[in-house]
Amino acid sequence: MADLADWEYRALARFRYALRKFLRFSEEAARAVGVTPLQHQLLLAIRGFPDGPPSVSDLAEQLQQRHHSVVELVDRAADAGLVRRSADPSDGRRHLVELTSSGRTTLASLYTANRAELRRFRREMSDILRELD
Repeated sequence: MADLADWEYRALARFRYALRKFLRFSEEAARAVGVTPLQHQLLLAIRGFPDGPPSVSDLAEQLQQRHHSVVELVDRAADAGLVRRSADPSDGRRHLVELTSSGRTTLASLYTANRAELRRFRREMSDILRELD
């Protein structure tokens, strides 16, 4: 396997740095509105799920977490009033997860906080990706 050129390593390092800056910003924004970064990701995964309310298994895949970890995350989010869980009418063994109005409001405020940072991140990523082409 051929070694990368110095400029490629620099571009990859810049990519990782830019990604980490965005993630840190997003994590701090979540904490500022009273949710954990993982709860923020959970809310976004639920709201962005394409086919109706996701199941806990769907969320485990979306979050790349183990099923039992997502069960605990959903339980904590439900206790905080951010989500509600209900049995799937077509398969009572599965549970579907939906945002509450509080969860929707929290997610909307996080989107507003993250929008400007996403735009900055997009410009930075465009520059880095051009270097890698």
